[in-house]
This record gives sequence, C-alpha cells and structure tokens, in this order.
Amino acid sequence: MDKMLYVAMTGAKETLRAQTANSHNLANANTTGFRADLSAFQSRSVSGPGFASRVYATHSSTGWDDTVGAQIATGRSLDVAIKGKGFIAVQDGNGNEAYTRAGDLHIDPDGQLLNATGHQVLGDGGPISIPPNQSLSIAPDGTISIVPLGQTPNTTANVARIKLVNAPSSSFERGTDGLFRASDGSQLSSDANVQITSGALESSNVNAADAMMTMIELSRRFELQVKAMRTVEDDGASSTKLLQTE
Repeated sequence: MDKMLYVAMTGAKETLRAQTANSHNLANANTTGFRADLSAFQSRSVSGPGFASRVYATHSSTGWDDTVGAQIATGRSLDVAIKGKGFIAVQDGNGNEAYTRAGDLHIDPDGQLLNATGHQVLGDGGPISIPPNQSLSIAPDGTISIVPLGQTPNTTANVARIKLVNAPSSSFERGTDGLFRASDGSQLSSDANVQITSGALESSNVNAADAMMTMIELSRRFELQVKAMRTVEDDGASSTKLLQTE
C-alpha cells in the first residue's frame, strides 16, 4: 500500500514539473526569437525489498528546440531576423558576452544599440553606439550604415557590424535570463556565413496548439495520479475497519 502511494505521489509531482515547463513555453509563444524547452519522462525502478514490479516516473529537461521560427515582416529598420542558424551577440547583466535570436533592437537616448530586454548589442569591437542620423539601414552581413545629420541621402557612413556567431546547438546552454552562452564559457568568433534580414522579426518556435494539447493531457494525468492516491487512502481505511471488526 505504501509503495502504491509513493508511486502515485511521485507521478503527480513529476507531472506538475512537466506542466511548469510546458506553461513556460506557452507563455512565450509570442516572444521574439524564443526557443522552446524540451523535456521528457523517464521510468525508474522502485528500490527496496520484494519483487521489482513497480516503477515511478521522473521528468527532466532534455535541452531546447533549435527549430527556426517564422519570419514576420515589420518594415522597421532596426528589426532584424537571422536567416537559418546563428545568434546575435549581446552583453549580459554581468558584462559578459551572450547570444540571442531576438532582433527587436532600439537605440537609447545615449545612442547605445540595445535589444528589447535592454542588453547592449555587440559588434566586433564591443558595444555598438549609433551617432545621430537621418536614416539607418542594416545590411545582410550585419553592417550598420547611417546618413549623418545634415548630409544628403547619398552620403552614408558605416558605423559598425553586428557580431553574428554560429556553432552546433550542443555547444550552447541557456541561462535563466533567456540568453545563450557557449557551454565551455568561451567567446565565439564572428561567422561571416550568418546572414540577417532587416525589417523582420523571428517568431517564437513554440506551437501554441501543441502546447495547449500537452497542458490538457498533463492535467488529466495529474488527476489520475491524485485519484490513485485517494484509492490508496480508501483502501487503507477499509483495511483498518476490517481489523477493528476482528
């Protein structure tokens, strides 16, 4: 009886963990450049005396989905989307280099180029600063060009080049801040093969319909585990009554 209760309890607990991961994905279904978390259940044998006939479930993360999201045209010159694989280099809160797929950029009052979460966008020489200008454009290789104030449209100046990197998905790990970093802690070199599209953003690769279906499935699974625990409780109460009768 105790083993059955333990198995049902661990099943309910791990189902809640799976629901948390799925809810996180669903909450970011509209987050620019978001990569869905991947997770899976595994079975573990219940140790102890007696015949090994019971197993319990564990839930753990298996990484993240590197599928490229859809490109959404915005027409905004500071919106960029990476074509295929690759990342944009930014500076995290600790001043270290990190990487993101989110290309919704803006310029702060000090002229610093930032992404939507406030991280400075890096070029080959460090954080990018944009001088006052009449217009701005970003080339497929990440080169930022401006028409300086007071100049004609035919006068352009290259300000910087956004640092674009690429490496196998297994070489990256995602932090709690949503940014990616090299697993070995190193800084990646620029990759000239990575290209971007200006005037567009990459959508999240979360399939909202699938996430909703998974949420319903996990809710039903949790209810079954709770029902099993109630069955154990009822069986225990019935056994106690039988003993009292005797």
